[in-house]
Amino acid sequence: MTRGLAASVCLFAACNGSNGGGTNADVAGPSTGGGPSRALNALVFSRTQGYRHESIGAGVRALTELGAQRGWQVTATEDATKFSDQGLSAFNVVVFLSTTGDVLDGEQQAAFERFIRAGNGYVGVHAASDTEYDWPWYGQLVGAYFKGHPEVQTASVVVEDATHPSTAHLSANWTRRDEWYGFRSNPRDRTQVLLRLDESSYTAGDGSMGDDHPIAWCHDFEEGRAFYTGLGHTSESYGEAPFLEHIAGGIEWAARARDLGD
Repeated sequence: MTRGLAASVCLFAACNGSNGGGTNADVAGPSTGGGPSRALNALVFSRTQGYRHESIGAGVRALTELGAQRGWQVTATEDATKFSDQGLSAFNVVVFLSTTGDVLDGEQQAAFERFIRAGNGYVGVHAASDTEYDWPWYGQLVGAYFKGHPEVQTASVVVEDATHPSTAHLSANWTRRDEWYGFRSNPRDRTQVLLRLDESSYTAGDGSMGDDHPIAWCHDFEEGRAFYTGLGHTSESYGEAPFLEHIAGGIEWAARARDLGD
């Protein structure tokens, strides 16, 4: 997957520390050229106002490296003030990386809504569905809110759409270890389901959804695009090539960075 592009990382001003843990800084990977046909500039946002996943650091590093490999520009932040018309103007996709709780205020929410309505993209990873329960627009964007999960364990993931950039590299059944989310509603009637869980392959517990348990999906939303995957709880996930290709395909699709014939 590596295209021989050198990674270069710059540190910017520290973000505010009100999100509960960790050292917060903006991290940018430069645009190196030779990547997708449409320049991809991603904002990776990982602010937490609830549970904070230990894997966030590994996720930021992995996405920064993906940017260097694929010719993206990647900026990682936990500074919610980035969510203004001016602050978002440089980007064509925003990744909510295991965000939790109420991470944006009303003005910041309105700016993000305008960003999507301008034709840009959203990617939600894992706890992005455990975010902004009191913002109905966000719930529609992500597709479904988190309900519960069992302990981390191995399960079988069924590929429903083998043509999407996030799944085309996968076999029909993908066995991996993660924390398997269940959702308050089934997103199937309002999104394109990409992956579903085989609940007979693990103990679903509080995360059970029965025979139809979507775990990754995408949809056109207003004038933009949204991709969500429930995978990515563990730090080890961000060292797994199939998982990183899954995320990368979702990001490029949401940013319209590939010629997909649309």
